[in-house]
Amino acid sequence: MLRTISTVFLALIVASPALADVTIKQTTSGKGLGLSGTMNGTTFIKGMKMRTDTVTGDTIRTTVFDLEAQKMYAFDSKKKEADVWDMQAFGEELSKSVDASQMKASLTENGKSKEIAGKTASGYDMEVTVPAAIGGNKEMTMNVVLTGPVWIVKGAPGTEDYAGFYKAALERGWIFSDPRAAKASPGQAKTMAEMYRKFAETGGVAYETEMQIKLSGGGPMAALMSRMGGMSSTSTVQSVETGTLADDLFAPPAGYKLKPQK
Repeated sequence: MLRTISTVFLALIVASPALADVTIKQTTSGKGLGLSGTMNGTTFIKGMKMRTDTVTGDTIRTTVFDLEAQKMYAFDSKKKEADVWDMQAFGEELSKSVDASQMKASLTENGKSKEIAGKTASGYDMEVTVPAAIGGNKEMTMNVVLTGPVWIVKGAPGTEDYAGFYKAALERGWIFSDPRAAKASPGQAKTMAEMYRKFAETGGVAYETEMQIKLSGGGPMAALMSRMGGMSSTSTVQSVETGTLADDLFAPPAGYKLKPQK
């Protein structure tokens, strides 16, 4: 789950009035459900493609999102194979577990500001609520509630690339986490996707995000998850650069075996 959170926040970082490929470096820390730690990572955006690299020990874990091909690839620097998902089919399956019509999301300026990575960021208060049914079972429902302060830099490098990618992805019903984790926690996956939508609408980039995820609702599953406590994550941008990125960065390395997933 920490890897999922890291992937999410490694993707939340870019903004500039000119089109350009973008490279973002940041740190993400998280805790909850028995997990804790800090990860370093890099996000690359080129048109309708995005790649996230997360460093875990001596291994680099990579996820590539290709909107035009409707494919998601996941691989690491040690195994010579890549998992492949058809995201159109996966999105249709995930929608059975989440009632999108009942989503509630807000991102409101709070009048605060602070300096992050040499930029002035404006403060926002975020709240997103998404009802979800575990495995599509309507008798096992709960609300996933995400809250926390967000610091947005307007006019930072890569704004149009960032907003354009996320708007196109969300129109297609995409999520930005490991589909295996999303199947287990569909509400969290959709909640964070909705969060991206709100960030893109600001015309800026989230340079720092403090996220708290809590579960509420009736039924035995909601009660169990509530007793286990919530999850939290903080992501902070270290640098944002623009410059041409190679096309082959957004595909599994040559020689890797492709393994279709469902």
